[in-house]
Amino acid sequence: MSQSTTIRVLIVDDHSIVRQGLATIINRDPEMTVIAQAEDGQQAIDYFREYQPDITLMDLRMPVRSGVEAITAICAEFKHARIVVLTTYDGDEDIYSGLQAGAKGYLLKDAKPNELLNAIRIVHRGQQYIPPEVGAKLVQRMSNPELSERELEVLRLMAQGMSNLDIANALTIGESTVKSHVNRILSKLGVSDRTQAVIVAVKRGIVNL
Repeated sequence: MSQSTTIRVLIVDDHSIVRQGLATIINRDPEMTVIAQAEDGQQAIDYFREYQPDITLMDLRMPVRSGVEAITAICAEFKHARIVVLTTYDGDEDIYSGLQAGAKGYLLKDAKPNELLNAIRIVHRGQQYIPPEVGAKLVQRMSNPELSERELEVLRLMAQGMSNLDIANALTIGESTVKSHVNRILSKLGVSDRTQAVIVAVKRGIVNL
């Protein structure tokens, strides 16, 4: 098969064993070849510039720069970048962030090899690849009320176990202001106390512990 019809793939993941496993699966397919492997978000951006791959498989949680940051930077510079998020995280916030940043597909790492190869082909053809279970979570996320930047800050500090007073001091705002932020967070997440708020936020990928 000539080089021009081969799908050139960049793999981005901070675990070398995952990269090697993916490369083995992809290189077995006569229509695909792995041209480079990056281990963090910054390297992903650098390698994308250097190799301009047809498809990029991008992990979300990585050192230096996250997958979402890397996707955002790549898509801002290369309008036709075709990136598939490949992650263990299926929280609706992770899915939303990845696709909003510009990813064209979203695949979980427990996907079968054939599904991975199929996703690469579909995205390479210019279509989106979103499995039904991921799509369902995305729909759920779209119907959830959006947390403001300040509410996200408060929620992250809540997840660190800070009291309202601690949060007020950390953000240099009044304790009563923190209290009203907390009440709005509980209402938007549909929970009745702080512990539940943190559990739901972690599960949905809004905060990372």
